[in-house]
Amino acid sequence: MTQKTDWNPESYLKFGDERTQPSIDLVNRIKTSSPPQCIIDIGCGPGNSSRILTDRWPQAKLIGIDCSPNMIEKAKKDYPRHEWILSDASTFVPMNKFDIVFSNATIQWIPDHENLLKHFCAMLSENGVLAFQIPLFRDMPIGKAIAKVAQGERWRIKTAGCSNLFTYHDYGFYFDRLSKVLSLVELWETYYLHVLESHLSIVEWTKSAGMKPYVDRLSNGLEKMEFEEEVLSELKKEYPLQENDKVIFPFKRLFVIGYKSYPDKR
Repeated sequence: MTQKTDWNPESYLKFGDERTQPSIDLVNRIKTSSPPQCIIDIGCGPGNSSRILTDRWPQAKLIGIDCSPNMIEKAKKDYPRHEWILSDASTFVPMNKFDIVFSNATIQWIPDHENLLKHFCAMLSENGVLAFQIPLFRDMPIGKAIAKVAQGERWRIKTAGCSNLFTYHDYGFYFDRLSKVLSLVELWETYYLHVLESHLSIVEWTKSAGMKPYVDRLSNGLEKMEFEEEVLSELKKEYPLQENDKVIFPFKRLFVIGYKSYPDKR
């Protein structure tokens, strides 16, 4: 049984600049002919992505939702003028429509993207925009290293099913479904080349995100540390040290923007 723990905003924000850059890039690609009045940030976390939205559209009302009490409390503390709601994104029923439905690095934790996309599109206003980004975790060496360790004899029973907690599809899946209901769908993939201090930095980055479900399954601190050490050993095979002893950590992400009406006609 999963010993699920809440998310830790401080650990998550250790790499705040790197985690926020995809939000910046996604927000900057959204085309609007008039300023949005109401925005929802789904999986808002501690509010770092929400800040990017309100920096661009300061007049907009912003609502952030997240299923983590710790993340919501951190967002309330740091950005008190916005509305923060503790809720599951897949079941959240808003009182109104949104000009922008935004989600950064969240929907990989939610199953059934077929119905999730329908749910998101139903939240859009007449000229609304859906914009989301997904880390392609299983496609990267870090995801494969964690899966390899988890499937080892010592850990495979305790971590059984963890890999199934991640849900994402290729870009064709999202294009086909969204193009049935939206006028224009734009997609792209990006590798971010993060320069980190060491292989241990990759572990620190990942244990507050993609590795979290695995370590949540382990019963004590010693087990968690030993699991992380095995992952660290695998990472050293996949990510070479640079001449100055730093490590380049390529991180692959998929971006999608869908418009209910063509941007140049709004």
